[in-house]
Amino acid sequence: MLTFAFDVGETIVRDDRYWASWADWLDVPRHTLSALVGAVVAQGRDNADAVRLLRPGVDLAAEYDAREAAGRGECIEEADLYPDVRPALAALRQAGHRVLIAGNQTRRVGQLLRALDLPADGIATSGEWGVAKPDAAFFARLVRFAEVPPDRIVYVGDHPANDVAPAQAAGLRTAHIRRGPWGHLWADDPAAAAADWRVGSLSELVDVAG
Repeated sequence: MLTFAFDVGETIVRDDRYWASWADWLDVPRHTLSALVGAVVAQGRDNADAVRLLRPGVDLAAEYDAREAAGRGECIEEADLYPDVRPALAALRQAGHRVLIAGNQTRRVGQLLRALDLPADGIATSGEWGVAKPDAAFFARLVRFAEVPPDRIVYVGDHPANDVAPAQAAGLRTAHIRRGPWGHLWADDPAAAAADWRVGSLSELVDVAG
């Protein structure tokens, strides 16, 4: 049996609310920020650069803390999950596979995800581990978290450069999911093409796992 480890943003959770909340906080049209996110993604830049374009010199950490203090911080609810998440994760576990969730997110997101009572055997974030993708140390930490050899882990993500390539370099198997801006824009990227599996829905992983 395998251990399936899932990225968070645009793999199990839609980022709509996240970027809409930032636009509202910055008092800019949501479409403006969304378009800038798309632009920096297309350039291969950090998506936080979209906020920096709107507010040059912004201290993102300070803004994050201010949002939290104002009660307008991170929020993940059932409606933010992609519809295939619960059934796919539950089916994988029913088939005897282990399911983990581990992505580049804050400690707060880890708490929010655990509160959703997802069908997962473990949930962790880069904020909790103190190391983020694509750093090789993130995947080394994931292997320790999974407590199985790297080749028994399938890392599932939408971002070829952050998810697929570094996971493969760490000896993990990979599945690239074609959704969200990164998953669609870079669907034909060599790193995405090199994934062990390429899927358009998490439900397809149930057949992949056999």
